[in-house]
Amino acid sequence: MGDRSAIEWTEATWNPTTGCDRITPGCDNCYALVLARRLKAMGTAKYQNDGDTRTSGPGFGLTLHPGVLGVPFSWKAPRMVFVNSMSDLFHAKVPMAFVEQVFQVIAETPQHTYQLLTKRARRLRRLAGRLDWPPNLWMGVSVESEDQLDRIDDLRQVPAAVRFLSCEPLLGPLSDLDLQGIGWVIAGGESGPNHRPLKEEWVTEVRDICREADVPFFFKQWGGRTPKAGGRELAGETWSEMPVGLQPSMV
Repeated sequence: MGDRSAIEWTEATWNPTTGCDRITPGCDNCYALVLARRLKAMGTAKYQNDGDTRTSGPGFGLTLHPGVLGVPFSWKAPRMVFVNSMSDLFHAKVPMAFVEQVFQVIAETPQHTYQLLTKRARRLRRLAGRLDWPPNLWMGVSVESEDQLDRIDDLRQVPAAVRFLSCEPLLGPLSDLDLQGIGWVIAGGESGPNHRPLKEEWVTEVRDICREADVPFFFKQWGGRTPKAGGRELAGETWSEMPVGLQPSMV
């Protein structure tokens, strides 16, 4: 959780839960798992729960943190908030009652805009009708390759104010990408010592599909050994489009 964030498309992070489990190839080099291992070694209290070694790792066991639910109330200035940068709120181990508490905090702090991202699109769809969706909540799913395109169909059934896609790390072409009902697309490459390559034609194809559908496109990074190693320019331009004209002040 941070009052400020280095993530280009948001301004702050808020982690009511931490920890997760790898479920698709997009999770193979998870930045949050690596960071959790480091935070556990530093003695950070929120990262002392170890996950299943087959799918998670040290400090990355799914953990609820009810004590941080009130944090957004302390932020006086409006900000863009990425919910659960270190977890997935729709993980099977997160009780419905806790998801409802997170949504209630979002509804009671309308000065902020919240961005919630999941890879568990099926559970998201199943729970969506039981949740009250505040107008300041954007809901997204990760789509790293064509194998995850079905997540978009689940997202389309969610009554969020903005539905968005995170195509990061983009691991292959998305030629069959259908943006009906989608209000924003983020794309980017992987970073870290084991990063997988990102081809320019994959990114430009996603950008062109967005332009044809009149959907805002945000290119976060090329990636590399570090997140900023390859920069952000695509064909000589920086793409930082946001829904309804909104743009984080830190971009």
